[in-house]
Amino acid sequence: MARRQFVFGHGSLAGGGAGRAARLAGHRRTWGVAMDNRVAIAGYKVYLRTDGSRPAVFVAFLDVVEEPGAATDGLLLEVEGDELDALDARERNYARVDVSAALDRDLGGPVWAYTGLAEARERFAAGPTVVQRAYLESVRAGFAAHGLGFGPEPALPVLDLERVDVV
Repeated sequence: MARRQFVFGHGSLAGGGAGRAARLAGHRRTWGVAMDNRVAIAGYKVYLRTDGSRPAVFVAFLDVVEEPGAATDGLLLEVEGDELDALDARERNYARVDVSAALDRDLGGPVWAYTGLAEARERFAAGPTVVQRAYLESVRAGFAAHGLGFGPEPALPVLDLERVDVV
């Protein structure tokens, strides 16, 4: 029998509202990861304005960073091995790290979180960086569905951009 595995969703993975609430100690959620919207990568995504143009910006996403004494809420999602492989490919701006010891309970299997890669954090800092409104609203709704507060609010422009998958 395969061992149970979980992912701690702190951003888009919590956006669907699935999972159960949990608290991750020693970490805080922050806006700190970005993709380069100027580059179209097959199998990934770009963001378009309502007029169909693609802005030359970095699009920001949530991250979790280690910070002693902090704690952040998120959602636990149980995953199978093949689902974890798919998430690894999807979360291309993040590294999967084991946060089992920082979770507020023992689930009998590893708990993973996706934390920003150095190059994704550098893009965020380089700017210009924006947040897609639909991403922000989806994450807020996912947290609200579990009675969790959301924060921090982005200190960046929030734009109406449409996600388009690149084939």
